[in-house]
Amino acid sequence: MGEAKKFKTYEQRVGRINAFEPELEHYTDAELREAADELRGRARQGEKLDDLLYECFALVREAGKRSLGMRHFDVQLIGGMVLHDGAIAEMKTGEGKTLTATLAVVLNSLGGRGVHVVTVNDYLARRDAAWMKPIYDMLGVTVGVLQNMQPYEEKRAAYAADVTYGTNSEFGFDYLRDNMATTLEEKVQHGGRPKPEEGKSPYHTYAIVDEVDNILIDEARTPLIISGAPEQAADFYVKFAKLARQMEPGKRPEGLD
Repeated sequence: MGEAKKFKTYEQRVGRINAFEPELEHYTDAELREAADELRGRARQGEKLDDLLYECFALVREAGKRSLGMRHFDVQLIGGMVLHDGAIAEMKTGEGKTLTATLAVVLNSLGGRGVHVVTVNDYLARRDAAWMKPIYDMLGVTVGVLQNMQPYEEKRAAYAADVTYGTNSEFGFDYLRDNMATTLEEKVQHGGRPKPEEGKSPYHTYAIVDEVDNILIDEARTPLIISGAPEQAADFYVKFAKLARQMEPGKRPEGLD
């Protein structure tokens, strides 16, 4: 689909979203939450997110008006659609990209697979999560924040939330550490998140990347490397070498206890 035709489609969708506004303005806060819960139920029963987009975006806009006094403009609704489609939305400083992201964040959180909002530093992760939290709270969306040197319990709780804010390096290193973990308790990603239904392939978390050029181009040239303590590793190798010499088929070597 050409860009002009795609943009025309987005504009038509904006009209459908705006049509919900007069009705939602008369909802109580409790009714707004009930409407969000209903969308979650429909998404988890298999209804497509594209079909829920119109009402969901309208709910997020109304929550923004009530909790922050900030109403999403039509162009921000289009930006949210672009993000939902997995494309790049170019927005200048001051055009409200943090507010725009909440549209795609809430929509993609409905199915329960988790949403990651990737920022360039810990400060922005904390700031954006705290700033937008009133919107999420009003719609029943839980929020977690990753920070450097967090305990396992806090990280697991952050990943178990509907939305997780953090830096690209923190997400990356957590993935590497999870693959090095020797016990389930040491794993943090997907901690507490529902597993895919039997017979279905594992899902991937939806992600929105802030400053995408910096993260996917500039910083992509810097590898994420975890190195273990050589002394500890060498000690393990010595013990394993001794055990290997004692091993015989069908017999348990001494020293395993």
